[in-house]
Amino acid sequence: MNFVDQFYKAAFTVDSVVFGFDESDLKILLIKREQEPFRGKWGLPGYFVEEGETLDAAADRVLEELTGLKNVYLEQVHSFGKIDRHPSGRVITVAYFSLIKIKDYKIRPVSTGLAKQAEWHSFKELGELAFDHNDIIKAAFVMLKRRVRTQPIGFELLPPKFTLTQLQHLYEAILLSDASPENNKLDKRNFRKKILSMNLLVDLNEVQEGVAHRPAKLYRFDKGKYRELENAGFSYEL
Repeated sequence: MNFVDQFYKAAFTVDSVVFGFDESDLKILLIKREQEPFRGKWGLPGYFVEEGETLDAAADRVLEELTGLKNVYLEQVHSFGKIDRHPSGRVITVAYFSLIKIKDYKIRPVSTGLAKQAEWHSFKELGELAFDHNDIIKAAFVMLKRRVRTQPIGFELLPPKFTLTQLQHLYEAILLSDASPENNKLDKRNFRKKILSMNLLVDLNEVQEGVAHRPAKLYRFDKGKYRELENAGFSYEL
């Protein structure tokens, strides 16, 4: 008996949850599907893994083909394999996620025939997406919040010089995006006390320029100091 023929009855796809930060809003990159099933619906950029292709290579290829994004760091989140998740048959998908600064990337028009367009959508206003993509995003969001609390990855989404208010808005956008309106703010005093106590910010002795309100002090993240502390056993926790 050929066990490959007996068990090789499923197709594999890759889907990417690309989070982006824009001012004070957490966003997700979606495509508008051109093909059935779910033609005309918004969903995650994803497609089938080709024969002889690794999952990581497929994720990179599909994301570039559908959105124009390339050289984006993608990390596996989870696999999704409900029997009825795809109308065409048994399709198992492996989900990836990434967090990028929106201004650093340009989304180009899609020309593969799979998607009509690719656009950023506010995390708070996604609506019902194709397939089980809402569930995939929820799983990726849980991982994102865990990473932001335990690793200083959020600083990469800010300008080289930033204010404590900008930093707080970033963490609020990620950590409290799914909170109720009355609970979507971090306590200003506690947040600043916690951040400054880590000694990872450098006071640049500069203030904002060209703002209508009172200029705020500017800081930068000290990557070298963080690496030293990390090697010494420091645990980043917000």
